[in-house]
Amino acid sequence: MTNNEILRRIQHALNLKNAQIMKAFWQAEVTVAHDKVANWLKDESDKSCVKMKDQELAVFLNGFINLKRGKKDGEQPKPEVTLTNNMILMKLRIALDMKAEDVLDVLEVVGISLSKYEIGAYFRKPNNKNYKQCEDQLLCDFLNGVQFTNRPDSEEFTG
Repeated sequence: MTNNEILRRIQHALNLKNAQIMKAFWQAEVTVAHDKVANWLKDESDKSCVKMKDQELAVFLNGFINLKRGKKDGEQPKPEVTLTNNMILMKLRIALDMKAEDVLDVLEVVGISLSKYEIGAYFRKPNNKNYKQCEDQLLCDFLNGVQFTNRPDSEEFTG
């Protein structure tokens, strides 16, 4: 999945307005123009779609954590230059104040059954022997589960 698709899926799953996305960036001490957010959210087939960089998505996710959980005192986390699906899943889990069991429940909604041990492998450091790489499909399923959990009357994401 592209970063643009991930942002669109997060926006859809949580019913976020563009202004809320901009506010998340502001919470990470970065100002982003409404036009830029709108261009990130456009379908990749649209000529005016702007490709979102890993670092920009990391800034959004860090700001989203601050927005949802409250900003911690002191220096803010530096956004990663390169993001993995594991990092994205972890940042979303933190922002949504979820424990491993909550993530399992969300995945269960979309028919994915994992053990607590299996889900824990996605949240380990890459150099840990039990680390498991999060594939696009699992991240997509998680975002669909979040959508169905938060917006049970919404239709399946098609963008």
